[in-house]
Amino acid sequence: MGSSPGLGTDLPAHVQELCTRAMDATGVAMFVTGPRSAEMPIVWVNRAFERQTGFTAAEVLGRSPQVLESLLANPVDAQQLRAAVADERELTYTVRTFRRDGVAVWTQLSLAPLTGPDGAVTHWVGAQVDVSEHLDRYAAQVASLALERRERAVLDVVARSSDLLADLDQPYALRDITALLAGYVVDWAGFYLNDDGLRYAEGVDTAAPPSGRGQRHGRYTPGVLPLAPGVHATDALGDSASVTGSVPRVRVDVPDRVQDVLDGRIEGPVTLDLSATYPQWSASGWLQRDLHHRLSGLPRRPGSVTVSAVPGRRRILDLLVTGDLPDTPPQGFGTDAEAREGVRTLLQVIARRAGTAIDTVRLYAREHRLAETLQRAMLPEQADVTGLDVWTYYAPNSEHAQVGGDWYDVLQIAPDVVGLVIGDVVGHDVEAAAAMGQLRSVVRSYAYELTTPGPVLERVDQLVQGMRIPRSASLVYAALTQPDAAQPEDAWRIEYSRAGHLPPLLLRDGTVTQLDDAGGALVGFGGRSRSTGVATLLPGDTLVFYTDGLIERRDRALRVGLEALVAASEAVTAVDAAGVGEELLSRLADAPEDDVALVVVRIPDPQRDASAVVLSPRSRRWLLPSEPASIGRARHAVVRTCPARGVRESANAELARSELDANGVLHGWGHLALRLFDTGDGIRVEVEDSNPPPPAPPAGPPPRTGGCGLPLVARRADWGGRPTASGKLVWATLRPSGR
Repeated sequence: MGSSPGLGTDLPAHVQELCTRAMDATGVAMFVTGPRSAEMPIVWVNRAFERQTGFTAAEVLGRSPQVLESLLANPVDAQQLRAAVADERELTYTVRTFRRDGVAVWTQLSLAPLTGPDGAVTHWVGAQVDVSEHLDRYAAQVASLALERRERAVLDVVARSSDLLADLDQPYALRDITALLAGYVVDWAGFYLNDDGLRYAEGVDTAAPPSGRGQRHGRYTPGVLPLAPGVHATDALGDSASVTGSVPRVRVDVPDRVQDVLDGRIEGPVTLDLSATYPQWSASGWLQRDLHHRLSGLPRRPGSVTVSAVPGRRRILDLLVTGDLPDTPPQGFGTDAEAREGVRTLLQVIARRAGTAIDTVRLYAREHRLAETLQRAMLPEQADVTGLDVWTYYAPNSEHAQVGGDWYDVLQIAPDVVGLVIGDVVGHDVEAAAAMGQLRSVVRSYAYELTTPGPVLERVDQLVQGMRIPRSASLVYAALTQPDAAQPEDAWRIEYSRAGHLPPLLLRDGTVTQLDDAGGALVGFGGRSRSTGVATLLPGDTLVFYTDGLIERRDRALRVGLEALVAASEAVTAVDAAGVGEELLSRLADAPEDDVALVVVRIPDPQRDASAVVLSPRSRRWLLPSEPASIGRARHAVVRTCPARGVRESANAELARSELDANGVLHGWGHLALRLFDTGDGIRVEVEDSNPPPPAPPAGPPPRTGGCGLPLVARRADWGGRPTASGKLVWATLRPSGR
């Protein structure tokens, strides 16, 4: 075997042969130098050394190792090598080197001393391994892990904000999102709704529909001279206005970039310099003034903020305004530059999700506000009928956003005839409410025309089929006939017919009878004649009409629910219709899964009623939308209820109810749950809404614009409040007159 071209002559022949066979066969670049006393000349290199460095053996043999030091990218690495040689110790070091052609590579360099028989160092052996691919792969893995860590940090904030957006109908949902951002990724954050101008928002009040105008800030064209005093212009609302006072005649070249974002001219985000000068009427000027006030309490007041658009489906709904990064970059977001890019992406994602959520919740609220308005307009007020004690109740299921197809009706058809209707249209949407209104009108029309319930439903079937009402419905129609005044010994008489509806109940002396005769198909499916059931009613008897929402539950059969209703009716102790209804609701409707409609009709028994003992407080409840019209509805309900029950404090109850309702409408959230309790010793009024903060009367004299409600209530009642699962409840117990 021939000698390697890089093999020197300082070694014995048998060693040369061994090195030639072993070292030339390896792929690791290796070299041998002489002793330090001879300035360590390179005495041998293998073929792998030539391939890796680009130097031939002839170019390096006999030369100093400084030829190799010249290939090092970092001079510190050469110092490390010299120190190891001086200490005669082994060294393994990863260094950045260059090939002779200038290509940079990462090399794992190993240098070890070789000693002779006397223990003195005679030579040095070195090995070089190209680890560039390994390190590049490792660097890629590290970068991938860092990217994954940043993405997880972003996704964590997005997921938490999405959870908050899922409850956007809560009063402080937007505030909670900004608190999440301000506590983690930025030093301050805030939402500004764009509805008839910008306004700071902590939540989206779905009960107050947006104006739809979008903006009230004036458009500003940069570079235009201000108008002279007295020159006519337009104000922020577009109305004619007159400019008065001293107006400096200077050019202002500050563009209204916030308005450009609101108008969709630029996508943003944009930076708002809080120290710049903006026209007073511009969106940038308004936002700057508001931020000066809100940011005044920060330990480090930012010099600028980032304004990001919150887009809806058709226009910019909102602005997300954020400060700078905190002093310490958010955990998991990497370096400062990486954190800024991650935060920018995060804010864009949250802004888009918030815009979609706001648009959706408003659209959903508008649709169901329309349906609820339609539905409630078709439900009668508390009925006044001759000779009967009537109590009615309706409550939509909150899961269906206050929309359903249940309805009832009480008709004074003639002086001695009272018509009763209760029905349920399939579905919980605007179409169900519209179908309910059509059916109510049809039944009313034929109830006044015909006298027998069976023929009434037959005519309803015919008309419904002709009108092609898209929803099926169940209902019960009953006609109660009062005995002739000339024959007082005669009993009341009920005639009824059922169209796929649950049977009414007849309560008599603790016994419950189901009026299950005269059954038939759902309305619109009846092609045959419908029968009429008849029953006789005695003084003290009570009729209960209801929809399936009162008894239907997912975890039990409808038959079991009906049995529970019968058992609850047998245990009723109340002696009036309202008391019977409230007892049934308290036993069965604590957590309804569907709309609930309930009508209780009682035949008065003057003799027994005068001596009856009331075992439980009588109460009434209402569920109304948070709108000004609800104040009048609640007042009307109290005015009718108190005299009917012989309550002497009706005027004070009316006042307390009106003021508490007005407070709930003005400062509350969501729907209002109203309750009136006749405890026997007095009247207790309760109003519940979904806004958690408790009410507080104003300190000092009330302002001219309001604030008199709670002080007026406090003069006539003991009042207070307590938190509930979804908000708060405010109560007032009226003091008897003279206190």
